[in-house]
Amino acid sequence: MPVEMKLTALPDFPLVKPGDSLPGLIKASLNQAEMSLQDGDILVLAQKIVSKAEDRLVDLNQVHPGEAAEALAAETGKDARLLDVILGESRNIIRKGPGLVIVQHKLGFICANAGVDHSNVQGYEGGDWVLMLPEDPDASAQRIRAALELTYGVRIGVLIIDSHGRAWRNGTVGIAIGVAGIQALQDLRGHPDLFGEILRSTQVGVADELAAAASILMGQADEGRPVILVRGWPHAPGEGLLPDLLRPEEMDLFR
Repeated sequence: MPVEMKLTALPDFPLVKPGDSLPGLIKASLNQAEMSLQDGDILVLAQKIVSKAEDRLVDLNQVHPGEAAEALAAETGKDARLLDVILGESRNIIRKGPGLVIVQHKLGFICANAGVDHSNVQGYEGGDWVLMLPEDPDASAQRIRAALELTYGVRIGVLIIDSHGRAWRNGTVGIAIGVAGIQALQDLRGHPDLFGEILRSTQVGVADELAAAASILMGQADEGRPVILVRGWPHAPGEGLLPDLLRPEEMDLFR
């Protein structure tokens, strides 16, 4: 039998403002498209709409950079105000260079600029606004999941995704930063391959794979498609979390 998974971008999704109810906006968008949620569906949300709804905006004009940010600005050539925000979202700096700061985000993963972004950000009137990642993306995903499950009476999953670069390849890809209602990591150790050999180390980042697929529909510029409905996910439901996807530092051979 053929295996099929369908991804659909919710149409005409509005610009999100601080305090907006994402479950409410998703329900309205589904109604407009004459769609509903079914058991096993997964909603993939762009990080930016979650951050905007949670008012994770910062006006750089109101930031007074500290000594560490000023010193880092002298090394990198980046705006000291922006660097002050980045440092506030980071555990430590992994690499730095002209125009570049790679950090370990306080959520545990490695990324450029701690995920702080200028693009597709419109804050309150006036100001020079940037957007931080959600404070707790797993909790955000769980709240959205719970509200929509209550509305529709079904079991669903929710992913919150962001676009990250990769150390050894060009181009950004979508990755999961918040997970609710699905496995994040599929452990195939102990399973046989096609020829009966037992897999000894295979773990699949299924949440990241789905994030990358959804990111194709979302786009990276002015597409305006921040919510993707996934139907036909070929894995059992689960209760994964972002930490499932993060390699412990003691196992990182490259840091």
